[in-house]
Amino acid sequence: MSPLEHGEVYVLEDGGEADLDLGNYERFLDLTLTSGHSLTSGKVYEKVIKLERTGHYLGKTVQMVPHVTDAIQEWISDIASKPVDRSGLRPEVCLVELGGTVGDIESAVYLEAMQQFLFKVGRENFLMIHLGMVPVIGATGEPKTKPCQHSVKLLREAGLKPDLLMCRSEVPVDEATRRKLSLFCQVAPEHVISMHDVSNLYQVPLLLAEQNVGSIICNHLGLSTSRVARSLSFGCQKDAETMPTQRLADWKVLSDRTDSYIGNVTIALVGKYMGNPDAYASVVKALQHAALEANLHLKLEWVDSSMLEPNAQQQEPKKYEAAWSALKSAQGVLVPGGFGTRGIEGKVATAGYCRAAKKPYLGICVGLQTAVIEFARSELGWEGANSTEFDEATPHPVVEFLPEASSTVMGGTMRLGSRATIIRDPQSLACKLYGGKPVIYERHRHRYEVTASCVPAFEAKGLHFTGQDDRAQRMELCELRDHPFFVACQFHPEFQSRPAKPGPLFLGLVLAATGQLEKRLEADGGVLKVGAGFQKAC
Repeated sequence: MSPLEHGEVYVLEDGGEADLDLGNYERFLDLTLTSGHSLTSGKVYEKVIKLERTGHYLGKTVQMVPHVTDAIQEWISDIASKPVDRSGLRPEVCLVELGGTVGDIESAVYLEAMQQFLFKVGRENFLMIHLGMVPVIGATGEPKTKPCQHSVKLLREAGLKPDLLMCRSEVPVDEATRRKLSLFCQVAPEHVISMHDVSNLYQVPLLLAEQNVGSIICNHLGLSTSRVARSLSFGCQKDAETMPTQRLADWKVLSDRTDSYIGNVTIALVGKYMGNPDAYASVVKALQHAALEANLHLKLEWVDSSMLEPNAQQQEPKKYEAAWSALKSAQGVLVPGGFGTRGIEGKVATAGYCRAAKKPYLGICVGLQTAVIEFARSELGWEGANSTEFDEATPHPVVEFLPEASSTVMGGTMRLGSRATIIRDPQSLACKLYGGKPVIYERHRHRYEVTASCVPAFEAKGLHFTGQDDRAQRMELCELRDHPFFVACQFHPEFQSRPAKPGPLFLGLVLAATGQLEKRLEADGGVLKVGAGFQKAC
């Protein structure tokens, strides 16, 4: 998937690749989902075709109804029984996002499947929540209900009726508008929920609680509110039987801290997919999580890596100067992953600048590889050192293609999913950032790795590979010892960052960028205790 078109490719624990929606669910609900939680038309049709080829339908004509709709329902029923959190228990509720817009050709078969599913399981086990737009038009600020009415009309034509109507609006939906929507959409007034703009994302659970949404859902499904209620569990609520309204205190801590911070931190994000900021959605969220725990406001400087290259100085001098000015003025720098040659030399130059200027640097995936390339050229004197991804004829291939992968088939050739990293040096900064753990698990998505035979030469000059795989053949973490913070990783730590538990490397970067890392490590007893900032707030 092209990041410029689809945004970020999110990697799940089992190696499944999905769009960024599943990342939002994992972060906000603190769940661990699988590739099965991403249901696409391609997967459904593939399943139906395989069943037909093996004689499952006994030669009958395969049709959208009932064969495709049955496959959708079976998929949902199967995935709904799989544990998704640390408890290991079967979920009591399965949230199904039927993406797209009512009336789209693509979603028609799913609406039909949901109508059949409702009939099969019964209304007491099925709750339909519809999101509608209530725009505010003109200087009068009058809310317009027609878009929402029309979408509900189309939904009812498909055989489904909303139990809850979520009204997305810039301003709170007033009582008169609620009554109007209730009349035309046949939804109880108290089930018309205002989803108006709030100052930050963490206020949304509080906004829903104010309108009694949790109780409405639990009453409809016959669930106990005290049993179902969840918190982020970072220490504000210690009583498992605390009532739901009290357990919302965890969300309130996050919301209050987001709006009232004690300082600022500026991080330059040096990437190549500047045309679509969603390409770095998880990286940005992870930085926000880290800034949140450090009680800081995050200011991002988006830097196009191609504008840092020498040819940009000749072709677009103003953009070249602006890019370098943003990079130099930032307190810390992050180079995220990416594929292809465009903008790579800009990332190499970024690593070189941060290394020489002692500026906090975090490299992820290709951010590690470009740091290694720059170090080989500058410190080892290996002129022309490169990755075989960018230069197949390089005289010093310090980064090479995965030995077990295919160079001709693009799909499914990457090292994907959660893998173990052994931190071999307990005194390394990486080990301190990860709380002193000798083994960590992070998610991967890459085709190229540091050439293991080059590692002794790098370490002799001061670039230490402190994290490796369990066979000591794959280089997972590297760092410079004589630098305030120069850390790079082959894996993608952004995928496991959570609002109340930021990724350790991101927290380390933010703390180092503001000169707080050493003090924080000392206060935490020599190793970083992620989440300690929230414990103090509680």
